[in-house]
Amino acid sequence: MSRKDEIKSAYKSLGNAHGFYDGMMTGTTLPGRMILKGVWRMTRKDALEYQAGAFEAIPADFKGKLLEVPVGTGVLSMPVWKTLPEAEITCLDYSEKMMASARSRAAEMGISNVAFRQGDVGALPFADESFDAVVSLNGFHAFPDKEAAYRETYRVLKPGGIFCGCFYVKGCNAHTDKRIRQFYIKRGFFTEPFETLESLRTRLEGLYGEAKVYNVQSIAVFQCRK
Repeated sequence: MSRKDEIKSAYKSLGNAHGFYDGMMTGTTLPGRMILKGVWRMTRKDALEYQAGAFEAIPADFKGKLLEVPVGTGVLSMPVWKTLPEAEITCLDYSEKMMASARSRAAEMGISNVAFRQGDVGALPFADESFDAVVSLNGFHAFPDKEAAYRETYRVLKPGGIFCGCFYVKGCNAHTDKRIRQFYIKRGFFTEPFETLESLRTRLEGLYGEAKVYNVQSIAVFQCRK
């Protein structure tokens, strides 16, 4: 079984969505499936493809120090962190409310090797080269200071460390781009400017020694090594 298939299998332990946000992210509720199709032009299979791809670079036997930023409600990451019992995982988010949901989910799933910390990705409260891996799921399209976020996630990563995750990029699907402008930006969920797939590839190839970037519809997946 490939690492991506292992991660997809881990999502079977997810259980019921905790709320509207979780259902939207996972496509496990009727409103969530409607948003996947109506905004993102995705099926549940597409969502699983990009979500598993975002974690694929993290080895199944990973035992190092890992930072996830932002953790959100943990709906996508906790099933994967449960498969890494020997890792030392720190989950950071600016929103205390989101973190409370993530903390609850970790407890519900019996995950004991995860610490939670409130903080800003633009000024991470960690020393240089603190982590063996940094994971960012669906965060960069929302961060108000993206340049600081790129600098900080790079700064806290050790040489040879893994930077991976996913987020929205413009220019891959005109329908999705329109919906983002109409709803997500106006409501403050997403913050311009946005990367294109090519600008993201150029940026990450310039920062990291290795960088793989691809898309599933309007979601870019990236897997880098410092």
